[in-house]
Amino acid sequence: MLPLILQRADPCIRRHTDGWYYFTASVPEYDRIELRRARTIAELATAKPHDVWRKPASGPYSELIWAPEIHHHGGAWYVYFAAAPTREIKDGLFQHRMYAITCASADPFAGEWKLVGQIENGLDSFCLDATTFTHRGKLYYVWAQKEPAIRGNSNLYIAEMATPTTLATKPVRLSVPEFAWETKGFWVNEGPSVLIRKGRVFVSYSASATDENYCMGLLHASDDADLLDPRSWTKSPEPVFQTDYGKKIYGPGHNSFTVAEDGVTDLLVYHARMYTEIVGDPLWDPNRHTYVKALKWDASGMLVFGKPSEG
Repeated sequence: MLPLILQRADPCIRRHTDGWYYFTASVPEYDRIELRRARTIAELATAKPHDVWRKPASGPYSELIWAPEIHHHGGAWYVYFAAAPTREIKDGLFQHRMYAITCASADPFAGEWKLVGQIENGLDSFCLDATTFTHRGKLYYVWAQKEPAIRGNSNLYIAEMATPTTLATKPVRLSVPEFAWETKGFWVNEGPSVLIRKGRVFVSYSASATDENYCMGLLHASDDADLLDPRSWTKSPEPVFQTDYGKKIYGPGHNSFTVAEDGVTDLLVYHARMYTEIVGDPLWDPNRHTYVKALKWDASGMLVFGKPSEG
């Protein structure tokens, strides 16, 4: 299976009501937010990138622009992203916080994008990888964050939103790295993405270091449950998507979900590498590529991810 787009990590594809597919991802330079759009998934590969925001030379969001996600709420576009003030590592971690930019135009390629600012959640610590979703008339925010009293880089949290850039409730912890496959290299739960299907709310996420150990886990809750109650959620004890050594697709993860042109087939959008021989920190290796594959469902209505080599 070949990549869709080379050197684009943390990929996010959304199919909007205007019929276009919108794409954004981390660029290897970590210095900007770019968008692409196309009428089909395949055409995103050759669509011209359009830079909508570049980091300033200094300040709290002037370094390491990570994992942008594009969303549309209340008639406006939003891109949520993580950024740090410097590349300095303190207490074993970068100093990322979550931010958002917005565009009020119906056409995000023609309208002006403005920085909204930091998404405050009451926890002043390393955080990243936020996503949003609407369910039963409520807007939710799901993200990864370091909690000082808990071992590891990041856990998963959820909160209800008052607006697309402010929270209405306190963070609720959903998952911490606990299994062996979540703690290889680093203790990590990050990169959540949400899919609501077949009576369940699914939250996929990524775990372990960003080399061949990177893999994906899954949480799910009944779609009529209280999503802010941790007891509503069930966590898979095994990874649902991981390295395919036979086909040389390594470290698949940091996914988003979209739907195929038929409007029915659910698609997994993720990044992976094609080799394991990484010199230095995997973070600085640019060759995490964007892949897209079809998802399946079993008889009980559970997601079946399959292998990265399966189309």
